[in-house]
Amino acid sequence: MKRIFLTPILSLLVAFTYAQDATIFSPDKHLKLDLAVSAGKVSYSVFYKGKVMIENSPLGLKTNEGNFTSEMKFLGKSEGNVDKKYTEEKIKKSEVHYVANKLICTLENAANKTISIVFQVSNNNIAFRYEIPAWGERMACVVEKEETGFRFPAVTTTFLSGMMSPMVGFARTTPSYENAYTADAPLIKARPNKDGYVFPGLFRVGENGWVLLSETGVSSLYCASHLSERSEEGVYSIEYPDVRQNNGFGSTGAAIALPGVTPWRTITVGENLKPIVETTIPFDVVDPLYKASAKFKYGRSVWSWIIWQDNSMNYDDQVKYIDLAAALKYEYILIDALWDTNIGKDRMKDLIKYANSKGVDVFLWYNSNGPFNDAPQGPRNKMNTSIARKEEMKWLRDAGVKGLKVDFFGGDKQQTMQLYEDILSDANDYSLMIIFHGTTLPRGWERMYPNFAGSEAVVASEMLVFSQGVRDTEAYNASLHPFIRNAVGSMEFGGVVLNKYLVKDNATRNKRLTTDVFQLATAVLFQNPVQMFALTPNNLTDVPAFEIDFMKQVPVTWDETVFIDGYPGQYCVLARRHGNDWYVSGVNAKKEALKLNLKLPMLAGKKVRLYNDDKNKAVFMSEVMIEKNGTFKTVIQSGGGIVLVSANK
Repeated sequence: MKRIFLTPILSLLVAFTYAQDATIFSPDKHLKLDLAVSAGKVSYSVFYKGKVMIENSPLGLKTNEGNFTSEMKFLGKSEGNVDKKYTEEKIKKSEVHYVANKLICTLENAANKTISIVFQVSNNNIAFRYEIPAWGERMACVVEKEETGFRFPAVTTTFLSGMMSPMVGFARTTPSYENAYTADAPLIKARPNKDGYVFPGLFRVGENGWVLLSETGVSSLYCASHLSERSEEGVYSIEYPDVRQNNGFGSTGAAIALPGVTPWRTITVGENLKPIVETTIPFDVVDPLYKASAKFKYGRSVWSWIIWQDNSMNYDDQVKYIDLAAALKYEYILIDALWDTNIGKDRMKDLIKYANSKGVDVFLWYNSNGPFNDAPQGPRNKMNTSIARKEEMKWLRDAGVKGLKVDFFGGDKQQTMQLYEDILSDANDYSLMIIFHGTTLPRGWERMYPNFAGSEAVVASEMLVFSQGVRDTEAYNASLHPFIRNAVGSMEFGGVVLNKYLVKDNATRNKRLTTDVFQLATAVLFQNPVQMFALTPNNLTDVPAFEIDFMKQVPVTWDETVFIDGYPGQYCVLARRHGNDWYVSGVNAKKEALKLNLKLPMLAGKKVRLYNDDKNKAVFMSEVMIEKNGTFKTVIQSGGGIVLVSANK
């Protein structure tokens, strides 16, 4: 063996080189992130239990005041920890204790300007962002591009949804995060998506485990971003909005005051899917931006438009749906597009009074539009300017409206993020909740905005009505959402369709291909603090009474969520707790019946209600005992579902 001896000077140089590297571990030591500066480039790698999850990947920013992607020097680091408890009833877990280790790395570019990268690493989660100081007299800058990337090992497969091209689709309203996800696709795509992929993105790193990528903390102070297509170097990069969004108006980067920060990039890592489904990282690293003006009431709603469509936007049909909501003991009715012309404000006041007399409150639909798309539905031009918006919201408050569904945004530019925040902030002043449709992914908004009550940003129930292809893949899509889209934010799907045909007469077209129990299961499987269910008045008499009883009782807020079993694109079983009551929900997207031996320690030794489908896919309800060791053997039919309920109701 040849021995190598270093001179004192060379030893000092080697030590200095390694001193530029920084490492941070999770509190349980399983998750590790290494940062390195080599040849002026900043990069990081991620490991879980010693296995590589993200290979050497770039970091850095380009701004109009300096380039922080090359000729970088490592100046130093500081370390600390975060210990934070918070309560949030709008997410998958109401009481959260967030514990993380913190690393701040300070770097300098060739012009002697500094930036810092802040990492917070909790068990199974990494959140990081860039912090930019004031540079002398420079108190503002534009971040033009982000170098941040993610390079995965070659064995990785992807679960990604393509970013929609701008200004296409219905009334030029895209992108609206309504493309489906493709499961277990190779890193190198046969048909690359030039527009990239939306957040979140899920990756299976061979036998090493799973990685979920997203971002959080996006407010009016920054643009939202997405993932690029994989480069020839094997990197998915952070990409800012396409200039063509919103009819070409607005910036593609972010203008920020200094000192300023970027949104958090989040990486959830696990050797199995449990940490992916149960993560709260989108909410752990953000805080409320203002105080709630009221105690907002979350709950369940009916809406006529989803099955009865535009023709139902009249006074008499809305009375029928108010009566339906009252019969179901639901908190809300959503009165959708065209109410302004088909009912009018004067009669709407009478309709709201009627709803209130039945114990039902009202959400109203609004078009977000000003100049950036062609969506014709009204009310229009009420949400896009401060003066019009405040005048309208005062009328809404005085009329007794409790919330708005605002639709058709179509973009991730900073100007659009400002519009989202302005609507939310003004609505809070008038004690109104907000749900967004035709929209971007919510990025920590449940925590940041107290009156935010959910977003669509998914191939939702309306596409079941409009597309045979979406009806064909309903079970497949449902089995994906808990692992990806709904893992990082509330998802207002608007589902639970109990009509056999997705049309008003329930007979002629748009046949539903999933079972009734599948539909009941999605009421639990999909999480949103205000759920707009697609029930119709005829369901009170044309489906089994125990199904309606279930829909009368099912909660929409949860104190705990536990992953039980599943694989994205094939099947999923979750358990959710509301108070002392547990609901276990599962769906099967496979072509054959699925036999499962579930581990349900929360129900060990208990008698529970079982909702299931028999081999002919006929729905039934029974009482079953869970084994004392918590195991339960069951079968979920293809396109079917299962629900177990421990509630004593």
